[in-house]
This record gives sequence, C-alpha cells and structure tokens, in this order.
Amino acid sequence: MQFDSVQQFLAMGGYAAYVWSGVGLVFALLIGLFYFSKVERKAMFKHIEQKLEIEKRRRKQQNSEMTL
Repeated sequence: MQFDSVQQFLAMGGYAAYVWSGVGLVFALLIGLFYFSKVERKAMFKHIEQKLEIEKRRRKQQNSEMTL
C-alpha cells in the first residue's frame, strides 16, 4: 500500500487511532523497560559492592584473629 501524501500516511487508511496508539504504547514500554533496567542495574551493583565490603571486613577480622 502506497501513500500519496503525509496526511494519508498519518491517517493510515482510517486506522490511525489503532496504529499510532500501538506505536505509542510500544515506545512507552521500551522507555519504561530501559528506565527500570537502569534502576535495577544500579541497585544490583550497589548490592554487589555491599557484599564485597562485608566480605572484606570479615576476612580482615579473621586475619586479625589469627595473628593473636
């Protein structure tokens, strides 16, 4: 199907409301997925850093107890 003008393209043969709402929903979901992935990634790295710090303290404490 070819469109003769931009207006015909935007009208999508009378189905514009369905087509453009679908396109908008997909973009909204992709943006949401990107945002929540960034948030979860940041939280995951923070959690890993906390676990590493705890492990570092535990090993330091064990080493100091061994030297006594």
